[in-house]
Amino acid sequence: MVTVDDVRRVCRDLPRSSEHLIHDRVKFRVGSIVYVAFSRDETVMGFGFPKEERAALVAAEPHLFHLPRESDLRFNWVQVWLSELDEERMTELVLDAWRMVVPKRVWSAYLPRLA
Repeated sequence: MVTVDDVRRVCRDLPRSSEHLIHDRVKFRVGSIVYVAFSRDETVMGFGFPKEERAALVAAEPHLFHLPRESDLRFNWVQVWLSELDEERMTELVLDAWRMVVPKRVWSAYLPRLA
């Protein structure tokens, strides 16, 4: 099971990323754009994900992923149950969400360091 602290370890070194507590929810942002957020009870992690691909993601692994509430469907967003998520997959999801919100030159300079 992944925890907020596990995600925090991934996010803390990402360029331009910052952590915020908003309405009792931990969120990670680049500027004003949220790319990862947690439910108040920290059982669900929402993350940036391309709208056109999310239905396929949820259909392929419905035990793991689910769509956000209807009012949030307009955003590039998917949610995952933390109890079903492993650390390797979490890292991949977080990095991909972060890549969606930073300029290409920022992520292309950072990602080779992970190899």
